[in-house]
Amino acid sequence: MKTRDFDYDLPPELIAQTPAEPRDSSRLMVVDRAAGSIEHRRFRDLPQFLRAGDVAVFNDSRVFPARLYGKSASGGRVELLLLRRVEPGTWRALVRPGRRMRPGAAFVVAASGREVDGEVLDVHEDGSRTVRLTDDRALHEIGVVPLPPYIREPLDDSERYQTVYSRVAGSVAAPTAGLHFTPALLDQLRDKGVVLAFVTLHVGWDSFRPVSVDDVADHRMHAEQWGIDPGAAATINGAKREGRRVVSVGTTAVRLLEQAVADTPPGGDAVAPGGGWANLFIYPGYRFRVVDALVTNFHLPRSTLLMLTSALAGRELVLDAYAEAVRQRYRFYSFGDAMLVV
Repeated sequence: MKTRDFDYDLPPELIAQTPAEPRDSSRLMVVDRAAGSIEHRRFRDLPQFLRAGDVAVFNDSRVFPARLYGKSASGGRVELLLLRRVEPGTWRALVRPGRRMRPGAAFVVAASGREVDGEVLDVHEDGSRTVRLTDDRALHEIGVVPLPPYIREPLDDSERYQTVYSRVAGSVAAPTAGLHFTPALLDQLRDKGVVLAFVTLHVGWDSFRPVSVDDVADHRMHAEQWGIDPGAAATINGAKREGRRVVSVGTTAVRLLEQAVADTPPGGDAVAPGGGWANLFIYPGYRFRVVDALVTNFHLPRSTLLMLTSALAGRELVLDAYAEAVRQRYRFYSFGDAMLVV
């Protein structure tokens, strides 16, 4: 299977630059795998397509202020994107300009009257750096919430790049399928008898990058930290035992749930409570063990997220749906419209 098999043409003007207002006013494409059909609705219509007893699984990770601006020791501008904390004061990060930021390079990041000193400790094969910060407790004062590079317009309210149920800080990118939900819509799902379960996977930058290798099987995913509490695990396992659907809200929750099953010892429950690191790469040919349906956004060409969606719905049906979304002028990517795969 080749990476080019997951390419498609997208007019640049369809890349959403601002979120829909209100959140649930975005469009919803409903893709029925059994019928091979496509239906056009609004996201607020989602409860019509879920059933009493379904378990909807949400990723409650929250984007932290991972982008930092400052100056190098020579006075040049420096920009960092913190990817994950290695230990207190030490981070894996993307740094610009990379050519000047070699091991031993010193820098200062500052905002809101605060300054924090930093140093590059190591450079890795993928171009990322390990950096030390003298006071990473100040990140919420000096950092800003990062937006994907294809969003060029600043946000008036950074909370619009957070889900309304976000709780655990740790992601560098939002689990964007959840951006469409409002508290009222969550209540409508509960009133219908849909069970809501919350899990945590801290989203890294790598999952949004296009795959660069020719052969899909040669791609390697970066690991992302995940956790499931006992209550959520019991809810999900109960649904699987009773033949009720597990509906994943977003591809991040899919990877968490399927990784959790892969990590469960033989003979145990399908999903054991606990945590770990998810590096499972899901592409067509994968056999899903937990997820039955998916709420997701429209993803980048050649991305692991498009491949995951194709693994669930079928590559041809997904690419047909994307072509229809382009014809119907759907909005794409993080602030774009949504798709429900049933």
